[in-house]
Amino acid sequence: MRIVAEALSGALLLEPIVHGDARGDFFESWNARVWQALTGRAATFVQDNQSRSARNVLRGLHYQIGRPQGKLLRCVEGSLYDVCVDLRRSSATFGQWIGWELSAQNRRMAWVPEGFAHGYLVLSEHAVCLYKTTEYWVPEAERVVAWNDPALAIDWPLQGAPVLSPRDAQGLPLAQAQVFE
Repeated sequence: MRIVAEALSGALLLEPIVHGDARGDFFESWNARVWQALTGRAATFVQDNQSRSARNVLRGLHYQIGRPQGKLLRCVEGSLYDVCVDLRRSSATFGQWIGWELSAQNRRMAWVPEGFAHGYLVLSEHAVCLYKTTEYWVPEAERVVAWNDPALAIDWPLQGAPVLSPRDAQGLPLAQAQVFE
């Protein structure tokens, strides 16, 4: 695994080292020792999640107050546009966002640190996203920032209106959202 890009005081775009031959290929999608050497921090994952979504489904921007989650994501089928927003008021990059394409083809992974909101838009006919979290999902701690908040001005590569859950459609603007200090 190697770091392709770092942004917003801790968000990372990662790429695995792929070993291939006539039989196919192999790569490590997670290795705690390599992670420690690359980032200087240990990561303990407590939950693995998988979602399958259709084209133009937009999930997010989700985060948890009081029980923040770090997330390591990858797309194993199809492609998606992955976004994270820094919600740490004390950060120099507070309120800024970064977006990367993750796909089964490019095999890239995104690290979304604790204190960030996260979401993604499905670009392909459908996509399967796998992600590990450093904290359990706690429904009462979950919050949603509006995906289309003009203050964030996220440049989603939309192909028509996004498909949203009722909860995501009710996301708050950043100015009204509960954030991290």
